Amino acid sequence: MLLPKFRLLSILWVALIFALTTLPPGVQAAAGKGAYEAELPADLATAKDMCALLPCQDVFPGATHFSERKGQPPYVEAYDKAGDGRQLLGYVMLSTDITDTPAYSGKPVVTLIGMDKTGHFVGVKVLKHSEPILLLGIPESALLKFNDQYLGKSVSDKLEIGQSRPDDEVIGLDAISGATVTVIAQNQVMMASGSAVARQVGILAPTVREPARYKVTGASLTWDELVGRGAVQHLRVMPEQLGQDRSADPFIELWFGDLSHPDIGKSVLGATGWDNLRQQIKEGEHAVFVIRTAGHESFKGSGFVRGGLYDRVQVKQGADSFTFRDLDYLNLYGVQAAGAPRYNESAIFIIRSQAFSDAYPWKLSLLGNRIDRATGAKSFTSFDTAYWLPASMLEGGRPKVVEPDAPWVRIWKSRAVAIGLFIVLLVAVGVVYAYRERLTRLSTHKNKWPVNAFKYTAWGLSIVFVGFGVMAQPSITQVLTWFHALLFQWTWSLFLSDPFIFLFWIFIIVTVFLFGRGLFCGWMCPFGSLQESIYKIARFVGLGRFQTKLPQKWHDRLKWLKYAIFFFLLTVSMFSMGLAEKLSEVEPFKTTFLVGVMNRAWPYGLFVAAILGVSIFIERPYCKYICPLGASLAMPSTFRWFGLKRKQDCNSCKACAVGCGAQAIDADGRIDHRECLHCLDCMILYTDTKGCPPLAKERKRREKDGLEMTPIGKNGYFIPIHPATSYTEQISAKAVGGPDPRMPTPPMLPAHKNGARGLQWLWLEVRDHLWPWSSEGWHSQRALQIAGLSLAVAATVAWVMTAMGTLSSGAIIGWWFGWSVYEVLIRLSGKRYVKDGPWWRDQYRVAGVVDMVSYVGFKNLMIGAALFLALKSMGWLVI
Repeated sequence: MLLPKFRLLSILWVALIFALTTLPPGVQAAAGKGAYEAELPADLATAKDMCALLPCQDVFPGATHFSERKGQPPYVEAYDKAGDGRQLLGYVMLSTDITDTPAYSGKPVVTLIGMDKTGHFVGVKVLKHSEPILLLGIPESALLKFNDQYLGKSVSDKLEIGQSRPDDEVIGLDAISGATVTVIAQNQVMMASGSAVARQVGILAPTVREPARYKVTGASLTWDELVGRGAVQHLRVMPEQLGQDRSADPFIELWFGDLSHPDIGKSVLGATGWDNLRQQIKEGEHAVFVIRTAGHESFKGSGFVRGGLYDRVQVKQGADSFTFRDLDYLNLYGVQAAGAPRYNESAIFIIRSQAFSDAYPWKLSLLGNRIDRATGAKSFTSFDTAYWLPASMLEGGRPKVVEPDAPWVRIWKSRAVAIGLFIVLLVAVGVVYAYRERLTRLSTHKNKWPVNAFKYTAWGLSIVFVGFGVMAQPSITQVLTWFHALLFQWTWSLFLSDPFIFLFWIFIIVTVFLFGRGLFCGWMCPFGSLQESIYKIARFVGLGRFQTKLPQKWHDRLKWLKYAIFFFLLTVSMFSMGLAEKLSEVEPFKTTFLVGVMNRAWPYGLFVAAILGVSIFIERPYCKYICPLGASLAMPSTFRWFGLKRKQDCNSCKACAVGCGAQAIDADGRIDHRECLHCLDCMILYTDTKGCPPLAKERKRREKDGLEMTPIGKNGYFIPIHPATSYTEQISAKAVGGPDPRMPTPPMLPAHKNGARGLQWLWLEVRDHLWPWSSEGWHSQRALQIAGLSLAVAATVAWVMTAMGTLSSGAIIGWWFGWSVYEVLIRLSGKRYVKDGPWWRDQYRVAGVVDMVSYVGFKNLMIGAALFLALKSMGWLVI
């Protein structure tokens, strides 16, 4: 009678998923508007009249006229009117002219900022961002509301994310829930930009640094000695770093150093040149030299004219930037240090600011435009090399410099207590689960509380503390991000910026390879725990008679849906990470924990309600059939080291399979560890002398015959009463001839590995991983084998072309994916086996299709990542 209701719910569920993954045009349009990956003018970085390209009036109400860019870093003056008698109102600045601080996406939030003459912010407008969480997860209006907090506040204020601390004169800013990293980066951008301009125009006092006290020895140093001591530094930029065609010749190669130190100055310029330089600079001024030894681009700038600015190089020290005009330039007629390289351009630049001190670290910055090879878009970029006078050249050594903590460090410090509690929770759950066999032996099928007390506590903490508290629900988007970072650009600060997610993924990775996905998915996933809790509560309040399972044949079909969704998202992400982020809304996690149902459009809330509604009647429906995160973790679960225990009688006894909520036990009693959610009910039955039918039968026999009740051994049977007696006598006749349920598939040992030891074993192991062909496959699938040899040659050529810079990383990924698909087919036709359990053991079994896909996919990901990193480290990969 209830079957039509379940069908109706299932149809509704599928319809909602389809609706959410293919948003209607109105929702798509809303999602596409705003600043997410907005197009900015191509010449924005160099245009003098910035406000002709940008809406400066939006960030400076009342201003009607704006000057051209001036100063360094650049800013624009805002006036009440044009012409004579105009009054200066304040300043407008573009954040990326001043700082390129990355947000969570790894890209900066491009912001237009207005500041009045007293240093108070009067307007903020985000022009472009690449934060996916602000595309669909959190509305862009949240970022606008966050930026509004700056209005009326001064650049001289101490503004921090979090609560105000009046005793420390700190003004707190409310963060955006779920986008902490983004707003911390945005706060850094706002304060750095405002302070840089405020110092230039006199609103803030210039930075004061103690002048250097040189230790002078009078020694004449060779070029190699100068370089060895760090007194001369090197800046090299290759064409591919700017998006140009790769070449063996650098785009530009510079050597530079401090000339104010007498030993360095005399060594580079000679005694006469040093004396001449001292006569041309005033007290408190400093000189640096720059020479170009390779490349055809001028570091002086092609647009330089008399009275103009050298726009290619600048010196940065702390928050201060120092640029050079024609009056700051002196000719460098020759480098006198023995062994100096030949050069084709040279200069001496004078730093006239009293804020500069060469006792402190500084860096030379080369400015330029980078071309995105995929889109052709240009973006402003800089290349820096740090410089600090050697401690041996300063009286008393280098001064102590306290660098401000990186944003991710501040996050870890500010949430230290919560992070500590989170670590304790993860460790406690891991330890409890590691001792699961002790807990299951204390439990019975009628009293599961020794296990359930811990499991239910883990569910509650994962929902309340992990999900709603610290909002650490893992997501498929993080899997995609880690995958891309592993192949393209690994940035530790990006992942460390969310400590709870970072720590959670360490826990997940370790436990997946030890036990499979079940510990995370079954015990610690906030949304999974929420579904399971709803199911258990519904049973407790009397709805158990309405609860059911899908027929096994339908379950066995629908469980593959989550794998299809995962591979689809992974494929889409290779072409567009932004689109993959949109499609990942098939996950209800953001709506449930991160943003909140009430803060999202109604389809998202309805989607969550539908899933949780179905969870009343079907145990964990989302986990079993849709979750792409679960699918991504299920694949490496194929190679977990430790599985749940089975005994021979499990192939004929159906007690565990009937009670398995995950429906992960097949007709032969085998556990599919990719689907198992580790409820541990089967482990409880494994040693329960009243609940396990084979044990109950043996117990009754012993009671009837008055025999001793020995404990249950590790093999799941009573320990024999007499040592000479075999436990196999307890196995039923029906079970003896059946399959061995202790392994997911029948065991096998490749003939060539039989008896192999030492170096021979190692060689065969390497060959097995790298050489997919076999004599068996040659006889059964000869055409496929020959095609594979051709494909292998083509893939090798593709890697060589990539190394030569004639093939993009996207193309090589396509080739590698094609090779992986072929390798699955060829191994299934010949080498149809995978390892089970710890990798150093020769415990092989027959591979199913998903086993082989999991093995080949994971192996080739690791090999591909290693090749990518090797090519990148040698500068041979164009990205």
